Amino acid sequence: MTRRAAIAAPNAYATHAAEVALAEGGTAVDAAIAAMITATTTEPGVVAPLGGGFLTVWPADGEPVVVDANVEMPGRGQPPERFGAGLIEAASDYGGGMVTYVGAGSVATPGLLAGMGWAHEHFGTAPWSALLQPAADVARSGFRLSATAQSYLVLITDTILAWDPETRRLLTDDGAAPQVGRLVADEQLARTLEQIGAEGHESVYTGDLARRIDADMRERGGLLSMTDLAAYRPVVRPALRSTLGSWDLACNPPPSIGGPVLTAMLRLLSAAEEPITPARAAWVLKEVLDIRLDRIDTAADLAAAGAELLETLHEIGSLGLPTSASTAHVSVVDSDGTACAFTASAGYGSGMTVAGTGMMANNALGELELNRLGLHALPPGTRLASNMAPTAARRDDGTVLAVGTPGADRITTALAQVITHLARHGESLQTAIDRPRMHPRRLPDGSTLFEHERDATIAASLDAAGMARHEHPPQVMYFGGVGAAVLHPDGTLEAGADPRRAAASLVT
Repeated sequence: MTRRAAIAAPNAYATHAAEVALAEGGTAVDAAIAAMITATTTEPGVVAPLGGGFLTVWPADGEPVVVDANVEMPGRGQPPERFGAGLIEAASDYGGGMVTYVGAGSVATPGLLAGMGWAHEHFGTAPWSALLQPAADVARSGFRLSATAQSYLVLITDTILAWDPETRRLLTDDGAAPQVGRLVADEQLARTLEQIGAEGHESVYTGDLARRIDADMRERGGLLSMTDLAAYRPVVRPALRSTLGSWDLACNPPPSIGGPVLTAMLRLLSAAEEPITPARAAWVLKEVLDIRLDRIDTAADLAAAGAELLETLHEIGSLGLPTSASTAHVSVVDSDGTACAFTASAGYGSGMTVAGTGMMANNALGELELNRLGLHALPPGTRLASNMAPTAARRDDGTVLAVGTPGADRITTALAQVITHLARHGESLQTAIDRPRMHPRRLPDGSTLFEHERDATIAASLDAAGMARHEHPPQVMYFGGVGAAVLHPDGTLEAGADPRRAAASLVT
């Protein structure tokens, strides 16, 4: 049986891969996996196979679950002198100025492929190899560099892309920034993807590919080893639930940061009886992010901190909360009513292409915003913090939704606004995605600047409330790239893609 589906993904290569998975008898989960592994191939710098992610799956006949495939701290059995080593400082103009650390020492234990494997085993019906083959085919034949990927690669050409000869060869023009539309092909990566398709995701954790990763890490002074890879397990949790009007929403629970923060925002917005003005929405976004910055990001126990945020919200109701940065997303809903929202990240990228594999590695251990207790400070085996918040939802009339976005700390604010426009204001899917967005940014002096896309209503509302603001042009990449898929009660499928990033949608 070939299911139909609505698909939103980073590019047309990814939506085609999802279509292939469906033609092989796959489910929404199979389609999302095929699309994401193809995105890790065709959006270099934005996401990579050796990253982490979260899959929120709401089966047609079951309760929603979240597959936590996020990266974790490696270093099991390593001598003390390896901690703090293997890191290269990299500064760029990304996001208005950024410092991160790359190199082999920045690579966390990847969970993405393990999570895909678990999700396929429990929710998939297509052959595993069929999910990997479209990515292998496009790696072999070549793909055109998207504007989204190119705009980031330009900023990191002299830093993140410069230190590894293989990465430099593949993604720069002899050290110069690549151009949009440049053909990128990698036969080595194609063979690796076919190997994973034939041997299963286990090859990356206990098999031949794990041994190659281990050898290259030892050679270059990284913390990651076969011991860490073999110990990695995706964690499956009941989804964190919230309601907004007639919608029941499900996203990732603690120890993820993104899910609790998004849930807190939606619960506060839901509690408001009066119309939600831009100033009211901006206040909610700020209050929740203040708690995140002050109490969650620096917590030793992220699960406890996330639960505390939700408990605080429960205690104070709608009265208010105490005041105190690269990803890809795929959304699929199939005709059976199964929804899968899948967000993945490799951080800013370590710049490291694992020798003999073509696979690029994450730099999660070098991301300062995810390691506020210090680089290499966590005990081995600890899951790192994450902004990701892939969300599935059902309405009381039978409507099914999958939605998510890339965008670092703008993930939760972008989703809160789109879901509010959709669920509270009753707007159409694409209208809700296209609407101008806001994001509160804390300045070094402790004050808040409300950044927003150009819009007269937002500007007037923030000015009337005395909120300092900075205006961006309409629909800029900074504010995320929401992708959503919907099954309507009459069986109609719909997909929406964000004009802020090169993205694609498809209804089969």
